[in-house]
Amino acid sequence: MATTNQKTQEEVRKENIEATVSKTEKFLNENQKTIWTVLIAILVIGLAVLAYSKFIYTPKCAEAMAAAYPAEASFQAGEYELALNGDGNVAGFEQIISDYGTKAGKDVYFYAGVCKLQLGEYEDAISYLARYKGKEPILAARALACQGDAYVALGDCQAAVKCYVAAAGKADNAFTPNYLVKAGQAYEQLGDKESAVKMYRRIKDNYPMSIESYDIDRYISAAEE
Repeated sequence: MATTNQKTQEEVRKENIEATVSKTEKFLNENQKTIWTVLIAILVIGLAVLAYSKFIYTPKCAEAMAAAYPAEASFQAGEYELALNGDGNVAGFEQIISDYGTKAGKDVYFYAGVCKLQLGEYEDAISYLARYKGKEPILAARALACQGDAYVALGDCQAAVKCYVAAAGKADNAFTPNYLVKAGQAYEQLGDKESAVKMYRRIKDNYPMSIESYDIDRYISAAEE
């Protein structure tokens, strides 16, 4: 009896397989033209993407990075106007961004933003810095802090505080105490001395060896008065 049941189950299994194969063959036969069209379309798209990357995008990136090199050198030398606008012979960051976008790297927005900040063009500085989407934490924190500096210059200390606090939380490094001091000073300008003291005490407690910690007791005393 067990053998009979076993054979019956085996027969059912085979019938199910045959039925599935039959349905698959029928589907393929009925949709053969559509399937080939889709496969060819995928192949064409894949080849087009590969060709674009190899013959257009990659060379354009190399061209963009070569164009950005003189601007980066000017930036490092503190020649911010030259770095931003170029001199007619070499392009500045604004022209590089206009021509290539981020093909020269995401840092071009950071560089342009800092240049604008140094030149006193604060709203443009914020616009560029906000477009910087780099994932390197130290540079991302600095971009936020620079936005804070621009907001302070524009008299918007509320926005500045958010930037400085975000910068301090983005990367824990030697620059963090400076961001906390700036956050505290912005809080003081807002009249929120309690929050300012919290920023200063973070420096005293967490960064006792930092340069900022040398005068931090004076900041705390002044804010608590």
